[in-house]
Amino acid sequence: MDKTFASAGDMTEKTTSFTEIGAGLYAFTAQGDPNSGVIVGDESVMIVEAQATPRLARKVIDCVRSVTDKPISHLVLTHYHAVRVLGASAYGAPQILMSDAARAMVVERGQEDWDSEFARFPRLFQGHEEIPGLTWPTTTFSGRMSVYLGRRRVDLMQLGRAHTAGDIVIHVPDQNVMFTGDIVEYHSACYCGDGHLQDWPGTLNNIREMQPDAIAPGRGDALVGAQMVSRALENTADFVTSTYRSVARIAQGGGSLKEAMAACRAVCDPKFADYAIYEHCLPFNVARAYDEALGIDTPRIWTAERDAQMWESLQG
Repeated sequence: MDKTFASAGDMTEKTTSFTEIGAGLYAFTAQGDPNSGVIVGDESVMIVEAQATPRLARKVIDCVRSVTDKPISHLVLTHYHAVRVLGASAYGAPQILMSDAARAMVVERGQEDWDSEFARFPRLFQGHEEIPGLTWPTTTFSGRMSVYLGRRRVDLMQLGRAHTAGDIVIHVPDQNVMFTGDIVEYHSACYCGDGHLQDWPGTLNNIREMQPDAIAPGRGDALVGAQMVSRALENTADFVTSTYRSVARIAQGGGSLKEAMAACRAVCDPKFADYAIYEHCLPFNVARAYDEALGIDTPRIWTAERDAQMWESLQG
């Protein structure tokens, strides 16, 4: 494992792309960095995921302005993580939508997550001085809600626990396109540190049953066409399942966290070592899988101090 803490040494700027994945629907991607989505309606625009800072958010806004001058009326956040939400102020004052569960996590652990992620991935927080504080939704829901951008309907849905307990997906039925946040990744490691690994595959099956024609995943390239969508769903499920089962065998047998890490590497390295942020995610994934295997249903809150202690314990 890299001796540098998490991705603290990753300061290489990523190349962004802006891909149309349906009529008026776009995926903003950045070589394994967090993605955003853009939904252009008749009257206004919805953004999916704010980015980590206002500076990064303005890159998304520049892309939006390359295709439309309609106002940004809605910002949808698929979950509470700092790298997804803290750029919200750059978009002006749109409606900000989250699930009830995600808002509860901002209350419970939003500041701790911000402090933790800032130390883990400093490149994503360049320009952090502009962040006015935690991002709070103006509208929350449980289960499902629809938003109309003129005639265009956008459905927000909770399909199950996965990356967090508050995950939502965004579906645009007129194009059968979905924005999944970090429930689905493409050639990028899943971050499972706040996840529910045993529930995750079932949530992926719920997405599969909707048979989307395209998906903007949380990280990685846009997924266009049934074959690419299916491959990403299968790979994401394999990543999560491989991680959990290898760790659970050790945890439930009384083994140590370090032994669980070795077991996870033996299974996952041959398949996923070349995925974006794989080394970054691995220790957090193992720690959460270890807890879940021992019956800890609610993920323990990560703090900067807990991060460092866990990282140190796995070195050598």
